[in-house]
Amino acid sequence: MGLFDRLLGSKSDTGGNTPAKPAPKQEAFFLDADSSSSMGNVEFMRRSNTIRRTFPGTASSPGMKEIVDEVASMEARTERRSPGLPGTEEAMAEINLTGGVPKPVKKTFAEQMSKAELEDRMKGSAVGVNVPGGPAAIKKEKDAAASTQGQPQISQQASKPGDIDAFKAWAKDLSS
Repeated sequence: MGLFDRLLGSKSDTGGNTPAKPAPKQEAFFLDADSSSSMGNVEFMRRSNTIRRTFPGTASSPGMKEIVDEVASMEARTERRSPGLPGTEEAMAEINLTGGVPKPVKKTFAEQMSKAELEDRMKGSAVGVNVPGGPAAIKKEKDAAASTQGQPQISQQASKPGDIDAFKAWAKDLSS
């Protein structure tokens, strides 16, 4: 007889079958809801607890402040809250002194601009963008007007974008 034969309870060493014993009759066994739960102390969880918190007053609302909460496992409610704590502001009734008279309409019409103010605003860089030649043409006109007034004008050579002639001239000045 082997080890597995003994564990499985099959054949005996004589080669015969052993009669099976009838299983004992089992009765149903149920626990009540409190005994079967694994939540811990159920009576402690069902108990209602009172939590009292105190706070010092502020300069605007002096004195000791207090909040008393009643807390159970499924619900919580505030029993008492001292005035001056957040959530205790009483809504002030809004008093309407106009008696249904509407407010006057604010006029938003464009005002007339003087000629001097218009010229002052036109000195900005955005004016003259859509003029042929762009702002550069307007600048040349201003420079030409300034040169006629007897002011010395600094002349610059016209060059293409990306031109390095000025750098070449500086290199010549350094080497000589």
